[in-house]
Amino acid sequence: MTEIVYGRNAVREAQRGRRRVLRVWEQADVSREELERLCGSPEHQGVAAEVEPYAYADAGTLLQPEDALVIALDQVQDPQNLGAICRSAEGAGATGVVLPERGAAHVTPAVCRASAGAVEHLAVAKVRNLADFLEEAKRTGAWVYGAEADAPMPYWQPDYGGRVALVLGSEGRGLRPRVRAACDALVGLPLHGRLESLNVAATAAVLMYEIVRRRTNP
Repeated sequence: MTEIVYGRNAVREAQRGRRRVLRVWEQADVSREELERLCGSPEHQGVAAEVEPYAYADAGTLLQPEDALVIALDQVQDPQNLGAICRSAEGAGATGVVLPERGAAHVTPAVCRASAGAVEHLAVAKVRNLADFLEEAKRTGAWVYGAEADAPMPYWQPDYGGRVALVLGSEGRGLRPRVRAACDALVGLPLHGRLESLNVAATAAVLMYEIVRRRTNP
């Protein structure tokens, strides 16, 4: 079964990515209304493409590099958040993103658009049990850091060398107890304004680029 991706960036990156593009529609060829019908969304920006289904990666392979950086998302459900996180992960050079099979957003055309096509170049894997995956990550020598708003350890304190799994919780609920327990440490972003927390996608971007900074300038 094929999928329809839409939006200028998403279609362009699909053409540059791993999956085969079968057909492209542009507003010069069909009406805006027809594009909206094909996409199921008015956010097509005048272009859409029929592509092969998204191929998920094997989660175990993401931990193979000695400097692997894996982003594990604990039931993040908003496609916009997932897309934004994938965009930051691809830009930061993360090895991949891991999602639970249930209770989470997966890679859909809306996520492709929200990621500006980053998912076409990023390894994304699904696992049955995220806590079990994190325990396996630790057995490979990875350090597992969970993001939590009120964590006593500031995000700039860990070393972040070697294999790292960075875990972010769902919108509103944060990390589930068993996922939290699987983390080696919890890190927080101190807030100096009046809000209690940052959006999960913003938190992910800050943490990923702190890891990049530390690894580039240890």
